[in-house]
Amino acid sequence: METLPTLDEVDAAVAALRDVVVETPLVRVPSLEERTGAASVYVKLETMQRTGSFKFRGAYWRCLQLSPEERKRGVIAYSSGNFAQGLAAAAQILGVPCTIVMPGDAPEVKRHKTESFGATVVQTDHGDRPREAVAGDEARRIAINEGRVLLHPFDDPALVAGHASLAIEVLDQLDQWGVPAPDDILCCVGGGGLFAGIALGFRIKGTHTSCIPCEPLGYDSFRQSLRAGQPVRVSGSGGTLCDALQATRPGDAPFAIARAAALGEPATVDDAAVRDAMRFAHDTLKVVLEPSGGVALATLLGSGCRFQGRNVVVVLTGGNIEIASFGQLAA
Repeated sequence: METLPTLDEVDAAVAALRDVVVETPLVRVPSLEERTGAASVYVKLETMQRTGSFKFRGAYWRCLQLSPEERKRGVIAYSSGNFAQGLAAAAQILGVPCTIVMPGDAPEVKRHKTESFGATVVQTDHGDRPREAVAGDEARRIAINEGRVLLHPFDDPALVAGHASLAIEVLDQLDQWGVPAPDDILCCVGGGGLFAGIALGFRIKGTHTSCIPCEPLGYDSFRQSLRAGQPVRVSGSGGTLCDALQATRPGDAPFAIARAAALGEPATVDDAAVRDAMRFAHDTLKVVLEPSGGVALATLLGSGCRFQGRNVVVVLTGGNIEIASFGQLAA
């Protein structure tokens, strides 16, 4: 296990990203306060980040860690779409050749956008096997054959440090309004890169914020790993609308980093709750969410009185979805 990112490393990532990432809006939502009884609810709109999701943060910082020789060789990664786009955009900016291995059933809009950033996309057919396993095997094969640098989509401390910039940004935005750190922050979990980054950011800034992992039903590997005390794999056989959260095991680095922070009780949501969150975001916030991007919001909407009197931030992580698909899911 590599050393966990330090405050200096996170501060360096924040400084490097400041003029490259979008400082996405943090918006207070009174209707969510009325519905949940929370003292305050803010939503962080990472749907407005470059490439339409948070992934650009970690991808750009990770690419900055490449040596000049590695930049010439180029990078390769496997991804169902959001890391693919984030890495492709980061590589394009930095002049690094980029290849992405993508499951054949990943949303077509994500493949097209990845290619639009100049990346080469290789698609895989995973059959009955976990799709990240098949895509990962192919990425490793290409990395060896072509001499490219293999980047993991979430199990990398540098990625986590880059994603920690989101937590620092939230704290800075609240501080500008004279608002203290939230009691709770809700964030979706797939492989755990973003969630670990948020947990890391709040921990190193000395807050007492409870970081709550939110997962799709049947893909609750983070919750089960916390119970086991180590990363475990789930079957992921039930299927989910949340294509970006289909990792069946949290990464070693994100899991270790997140466990060092203050964690709240994990939550799982089903597809019906995700659809409700997508509708709510569209009708009330005027925001289009992909299913994975709405998992944390779905958790809050179905929380009953859990957050009564508390100050809450909800991260809306992505909005990469075709309009026809959105219409079908949110109808």
